[in-house]
Amino acid sequence: MSQFDGAQTQFGFPKPGRALIGALLTLFLLWLMFALAINWGDASPRLFELFCGNTDAILRGELWRLFTAPLMHAHLGVGHIVWTLFGFYFLTPSLEQKWGGPRLLRFFAASAVIAYGFQFLALLVLPASVGYKLAGEHWFGAFPVVEAVAIAWALSFKGQTVRMFFVLPMTSTGLVWMVIGFSVLRVIGGAVPPEGLLSPFGGMFAGWLLGGGNPSPLRRWYLKLKLKQLDREADRVQNSRRDRVKDSPFQVIEGGKSRGSGKPTGKPGKRGPDGGWLN
Repeated sequence: MSQFDGAQTQFGFPKPGRALIGALLTLFLLWLMFALAINWGDASPRLFELFCGNTDAILRGELWRLFTAPLMHAHLGVGHIVWTLFGFYFLTPSLEQKWGGPRLLRFFAASAVIAYGFQFLALLVLPASVGYKLAGEHWFGAFPVVEAVAIAWALSFKGQTVRMFFVLPMTSTGLVWMVIGFSVLRVIGGAVPPEGLLSPFGGMFAGWLLGGGNPSPLRRWYLKLKLKQLDREADRVQNSRRDRVKDSPFQVIEGGKSRGSGKPTGKPGKRGPDGGWLN
């Protein structure tokens, strides 16, 4: 991959940090474990399906599927896992350098849940005749998170260009349109991928919501809400003080100057309510 901004161009392999390396290894090792167990160890494919997304199963309370589905990749063949790992590898290192490892991992997890949660809710409300064309019985894979990463990268590095796979130059704006267009064309094409046809759109939304700037839109909304709460609390405290002063039996009486002179007289210029001088 290469990135360049203006006249400055950098070529070379991306350098992933520890968080990304850990995520890539986790995905690969899980794929390897299930591929060996099912393809060569006579394990039942139902063991794999137990961790995949399934609308009916989630409705029955198997909520863990929303969290484990992004970790699973097709155990027959290598294309599904390889392209997913490449997608992470070519765009995520820049985000990790900008955000740091902890935020990147939180972004991965939240984007995955948002993507598959969106698909789950959509399949609930859509007619069954439409739903089966948009997602299989079981849906899985981290590709929706790859699309979230692509959107987050494009919005975080506006004006920069990336050479995808060292060959295809792509501006940040062009990358957004490519991701959206590719997902729309897949829906038109009708071939249902392992992750389904709706989860990538949830991933794109998550990429904007959680990674569209610094702070992100979600973070900005939270800060605005917090500021409104603080303003209301400040107004409440101020009104409470005014009420206490208004209801108080005590009064502030000026003293030390004669009335109207503006100059000290050496003795108080006003008596208290009891007729005595206020000192």
